[in-house]
Amino acid sequence: MPSQAGAGGRWTRALISLLVILVAFGAAWIIPPRLGLDLSGGTQIVLETQDGADGTEANSENTDQVVEVLRQRIDRLGVAESTLSRSGENRIIVELPGVQDPTEAAQIVGRTAQLSFHPVLGVTAGGGQGVQAPGDSANAPADEARAPSDTEGGEEAPADEAAEGSEEAPQMTEEEMQELLGGMGSGGTGTGQTGQEAEDPSQVAMTLPDEQGNYLQLGETAVPGDSVASAEAGLDPVNRAEWVVNVSFRGEGRDQWAELTGQAACFQEGDPRRRVAIVLDNQVISSPSVNDAACEVGQREGSTTISGSFTSESANELAVLIEGGSLPLPVTEVQRQTVGPTLGAAAIQASAIAALLGIAFTALYITLVYRLVGFLASVALGVYALIAYGVLVALGATLTLPGLAGFVLAIGMAIDANVLIFERAREEYQRQQQTYEANKSAGMQDATDAEVKRAESGIATRRRRRAIPASLEKAFVEGSHKAWSAVIDTNITTLIAAALLFFFASGTVQGFGVTLSIGTLVSMFSALVVARVLVEWAVRRAVIRKHPAVSGLSRIGAVRAWLVRKNPDLMKYRKHALLAAAAVVLVSVAAPLVQSPNLGVEFTGGRVLEYEITGDEDLSVDEAREIVAGLDFSGSDTAVVQESGDGDISVRTGNITDPEAATVTEALDSATGGVEMISDELIGPSMGDELRNRAFIALAAALALQLAYLAWRFRWSFGVATMLSLAFNLVLVIGLFIWLGKPIDGVFLAALLSVIGFTVNDTVVVLDRVRDEWAKDDKSSFTEIANRAVLNTLPRTINTSVGALIILGFLTFFGGTSLQDFSIAMLVGLSTGVVSTVFVAVPLAIWLQKWDRTAPPHVIRERKNQARVAAKASRNEGDGAVV
Repeated sequence: MPSQAGAGGRWTRALISLLVILVAFGAAWIIPPRLGLDLSGGTQIVLETQDGADGTEANSENTDQVVEVLRQRIDRLGVAESTLSRSGENRIIVELPGVQDPTEAAQIVGRTAQLSFHPVLGVTAGGGQGVQAPGDSANAPADEARAPSDTEGGEEAPADEAAEGSEEAPQMTEEEMQELLGGMGSGGTGTGQTGQEAEDPSQVAMTLPDEQGNYLQLGETAVPGDSVASAEAGLDPVNRAEWVVNVSFRGEGRDQWAELTGQAACFQEGDPRRRVAIVLDNQVISSPSVNDAACEVGQREGSTTISGSFTSESANELAVLIEGGSLPLPVTEVQRQTVGPTLGAAAIQASAIAALLGIAFTALYITLVYRLVGFLASVALGVYALIAYGVLVALGATLTLPGLAGFVLAIGMAIDANVLIFERAREEYQRQQQTYEANKSAGMQDATDAEVKRAESGIATRRRRRAIPASLEKAFVEGSHKAWSAVIDTNITTLIAAALLFFFASGTVQGFGVTLSIGTLVSMFSALVVARVLVEWAVRRAVIRKHPAVSGLSRIGAVRAWLVRKNPDLMKYRKHALLAAAAVVLVSVAAPLVQSPNLGVEFTGGRVLEYEITGDEDLSVDEAREIVAGLDFSGSDTAVVQESGDGDISVRTGNITDPEAATVTEALDSATGGVEMISDELIGPSMGDELRNRAFIALAAALALQLAYLAWRFRWSFGVATMLSLAFNLVLVIGLFIWLGKPIDGVFLAALLSVIGFTVNDTVVVLDRVRDEWAKDDKSSFTEIANRAVLNTLPRTINTSVGALIILGFLTFFGGTSLQDFSIAMLVGLSTGVVSTVFVAVPLAIWLQKWDRTAPPHVIRERKNQARVAAKASRNEGDGAVV
């Protein structure tokens, strides 16, 4: 029975909805969310592998080997919940939650760690290659290389030699001491014996400064780094107050170490040739004298102990680098971002407030407009939030700040589908009501309840026709069917934009693409399944059938009624509208010619430091700008200093080093009595160029894919009109941001692609209605049909836009500084998108229709009907049937 089939469909949808809700609730309850570093706080470092000096190619296979070495280092450092992953062919993304010292993290993770052990052939007066190792060389005790089992203290260098070395060694600042490896390897021999050069200069492989600044002439590598079996930090067994690093060798490394120490032991105490140099990335990290070893015998235990002025931290870090071994490929840091925990907590709180208020006020607005079905759609909206969150945590997707914006913004997509269905259902109810009144006027009697049920179920009857009153359930089901194509089209165009964000954007903006995609798909489920279950259950209640006005579907809205009554000819002004649009385009295009666009650090490269003033002294932006300009680093006078958020200070510079960034922090700290760095973002120039190019590719691909989809779904004139309208909207938003000096960065790219999706959504709904009206009307002109379609869809456009504007408004005020520019771009794009659809897309479609030779929809429908009749006749003839 048809009625049973209908009931079966309702039960199926209800059971599916209940099952999905229960699963989503379980996932949301059990699985903790995976927060991005911009929400949880921590450091993200992007490394890029380079081709090795020996010709090793920086391909995906070798980059994976680098990832494994880095993972061992980080695991040894004890960073909880760190993640490492390869991105593309030769990029590595390292995420270190909770690590707030980006300098230390970059030094440990990014070190190539090419380790080697060398004989010292002599000491020269200066010059040579290499970089001086940091350390307090003025007061450093002598390093020693001895067997770990030794219980005797090593012999110290003579006092006069140590003093002499101390006089020659430069004094190191505290910042330099905290440089690479946290002061590890700060010890030195203190020989200060310059001039004892190598007897045979041809055997000198490299000349590097030792820990005190004395230049050592080193021979070829005697023990390679891959011969190290293990390295472990521990307390000196003799002096339990000092930290040492115990190193063990394996295989040939044991014999090589014995040979190296045996040759060094043949020289007298104080002779620089009695030392061995441990070199890490062309930097001498330790050059101990060999003790407790016989000449030509050496230390045959296959292990040694490196002592010096180590702390627990620096000894452990040196052990990590030595045991982890060298990276198969050299790496370059191309991007770094550090976010403080307070900023992440504030972002979560602000986004949660924006989401709750956005859902509440959107639900209130929809309930006021659509009454009972609007309230039920609001309930489905809450279900959407639960399911979308459950899907996100179940898939292990990383929640980022732009991702939360995508999650909130998808609420607008969920409302859009409901509004389309409700407006169509209102029209269908009005059509049924008019048919009922016409039948009554023709003298038909009212159908009985049994006849009404049979008619609603589609059961044919031979009794004479009756006047059947309008049915809320039938109107809603029919409205859902008619709105189906528009709902699918609008969501597909949004998914195209979201997919491009995922594939072409980077970092947190990718999170926006993920959450927008998931939110769009879940919004379709909540509107087409969950909301339908609730509405169908409600309109079948006897009290609602007796009082259909309560449902919100029994009459068209006030705006729609006014438009039907007045029937304004908006297309009469289409020429004026196109001229005004052309003027806006000219003003927008002139923007980059008058002033340079404020490209974000993501597209130009550089560094952005953001500080929260915690001291008692106030600091204006002008005062902060003067302080930064007075610092001694390249580009300090051109640094961009501006206010960020509620009294915070943002400093944007070129690619400055970590010590130079530290001078900015110290200067602001002394001026205010205290500052806290809440974020630090570093983008290398190559990364900036790549991100900028990918942004252009994403925009071009978005336009091309949207055009291809529209050309497939609609007439070519409709597709071209939509693309030109979209281009107008994008040019307007970009030009406005350039005129206002707003940053154009990755978040702005996310806003632009979202504007593309929403603008195309609105245009698709209108053009879909034009096609529908045209298929039913072969008498009116195309201009009249287009104007009627605009008037019929305008209430939907207003209701959907108001819902989205409410959400974006709350994101603007509560979403924090990171989302304000995004929300502003979306607010402008959404508002102008509505105007461009009515006064740009439709007028252009009317104009282009002159050259579009594609058959009208009613002709195409007639051809399809004729083809179906012919096919049926052909089948009957083949079967031998007689009609």
